[in-house]
Amino acid sequence: EVQLVESGGGLVQAGGSLRLSCAASGFTFDDYAIGWFRQAPGEEREGVSCISGSDGSTYYADSARGRFTISRDNAKNTVYLQMNSLKPEDTAVYYCAARNGYCAPDYYDYWGQGTQVTVSS
Repeated sequence: EVQLVESGGGLVQAGGSLRLSCAASGFTFDDYAIGWFRQAPGEEREGVSCISGSDGSTYYADSARGRFTISRDNAKNTVYLQMNSLKPEDTAVYYCAARNGYCAPDYYDYWGQGTQVTVSS
């Protein structure tokens, strides 16, 4: 069974930090790019960051660049998203997703269940 399980969400004050984890199983983790997406109520899902499975290239949305850092530990089949200097507008459900090969805006094969991030002002 393919699984992507997010953890690490919670409630944090503006300016604080959280580290999200995405634990994967059931597929060849090293071959897949892992992206982080988020969705707030009434809004469309948006890409936040991605790390490729081919060369480890990283990508960030403009809103995340400079504050968030994505990384992966292939030995643990886990991807992390370190989020610093959090803002209330970062509040959303955060999902990780897997795409065979390299990062791209679409065609992700597997999705996790999401973890809630709430940033208070």
